[in-house]
Amino acid sequence: MFYQIKQYIKFLLKSTNQHGVHSPFVYNLVTKCFYDKSNYNSYAHILNYKRALLKNKTKISITDLGVGSHVAKQKERSISEIAKNAGTTNKRAKLLYRLASYFEFKNILELGTSLGIATQAMALTNPKANIITIEGCPNISEFTKENFKNNKLEHINLINNDFNNALKSLKLNTYDLIFFDGNHQKKATLNYFETLLQTTHNNSVFIFDDIYWSKEMTEAWESIKKHPKVTVTINTFFWGFVFFRKEQVKEHFTIRV
Repeated sequence: MFYQIKQYIKFLLKSTNQHGVHSPFVYNLVTKCFYDKSNYNSYAHILNYKRALLKNKTKISITDLGVGSHVAKQKERSISEIAKNAGTTNKRAKLLYRLASYFEFKNILELGTSLGIATQAMALTNPKANIITIEGCPNISEFTKENFKNNKLEHINLINNDFNNALKSLKLNTYDLIFFDGNHQKKATLNYFETLLQTTHNNSVFIFDDIYWSKEMTEAWESIKKHPKVTVTINTFFWGFVFFRKEQVKEHFTIRV
């Protein structure tokens, strides 16, 4: 936690808003998406989905294939506890909704479903989008799959598997967005990044969750920024955005959201 506080202070000193951005592509993204203050009707569905999870006291046994939670260490946890400690925040879920709408993503891959808070937010933008999401824990996967069904989110394909095994077939596809939200370890993150590079096109977007989770995770983020195929990155502290637009000069932005 001390590491994250120290890094956040550094982030605040270095970060800027839209006025410090000279790239038209990034400026438009920041002003029309990141800072969009519109109150979309779908926000109510996003908040209700999370609210229902926070009220659910059902307990399930957890199989954690990543580095686990900084907060909860017990093997049996309630749905409400998972939603509170490991679930996507309302602010970030709304931002994911705006991002999926802004870029009109049609093919999405998510590594780390958990209770599907982020998945649901992305799914609301386009009922015809193809969304594949991977969850390692069998019990969480079973609960979330049923929850998607109850919420009529039928265009989400939830796969219960280890990331490495699942990606053997999924890496043959092409994706508009890949959301990396599981296994916050340096070696694993870089491995997923390298494996999924072949699935990108010029307008693909990668989002890495919790790039300041640990010193190692930040090192992974810095390595990703240096990759020759990466042209533009945006650091919002909680997320790292990666773009592969060949028409862009290589540039890194640190933006307050």
